[in-house]
Amino acid sequence: MKATPVSTSLGPRLHPLPGVSPPPPLLELREVRYAYPDGTLALRDVSLRLAQGEKVALVGLNGAGKSTLLLHLNGVLRSTSGAVLVEGAPVSTATLRHIRARVGLVFQDPDDQLFSPTVFDDVAFGPLHMGMAEAEVRARVSRALEQVGMSGVERRMPHHLSLGQRKRVALATVLAMDPVLLALDEPSAGLDPRARRGLIALLRALPQAMLVATHDLAMVAEVFPRVIVLHEGQVAYDGPGAPLLADTALQEQYGL
Repeated sequence: MKATPVSTSLGPRLHPLPGVSPPPPLLELREVRYAYPDGTLALRDVSLRLAQGEKVALVGLNGAGKSTLLLHLNGVLRSTSGAVLVEGAPVSTATLRHIRARVGLVFQDPDDQLFSPTVFDDVAFGPLHMGMAEAEVRARVSRALEQVGMSGVERRMPHHLSLGQRKRVALATVLAMDPVLLALDEPSAGLDPRARRGLIALLRALPQAMLVATHDLAMVAEVFPRVIVLHEGQVAYDGPGAPLLADTALQEQYGL
């Protein structure tokens, strides 16, 4: 069944003073369309905005386009048409280095992100790649691991950590870049109840804006005031999470 849009929004409306231009949204997608090489249309003219510090859940069936959308935010995928802008700058070859420092992308499987011999090396990789001095790199690694509750594991091998610990370290690898936006794909998938509760507390405490793809509606209710539903590659709902989470029929319509 084809979804009927029930609510649309481009995020918080800004009301500037007369003669004063409002700042650009932190993230803006303008009619983004993406087709895979085999011709499958994954995103169909997706438009949305996120403001500084806003925490937004991205929900929908498997295959709805959630992961594909996240991969556009720092240029892993490039739209067939439309535009992705971060702090007003379009994602392009010329801006890619800057954008990837500003948008921290965390994959569902931390083993796709952790590839170094030690936790320190993994978390230090981004700052080192940006040419930062050793003292700054060490400070960023220490701060990022402290933020995710993993201080003291710098010399551990990532593959010796639990899944929950590896997910935290993967998050630390992007926090070390001091991003303004976090794009997380299914962060609570596979976690035991204790690790999941710790993750929820961590996401609530982090100050960065977030766009988080998830099937975990209980986590959505606790962390994300705004919800975007993707259905067949289109935005079917964009608005407050509470009405959606209270409407069983609507959840069924979108396969939630």
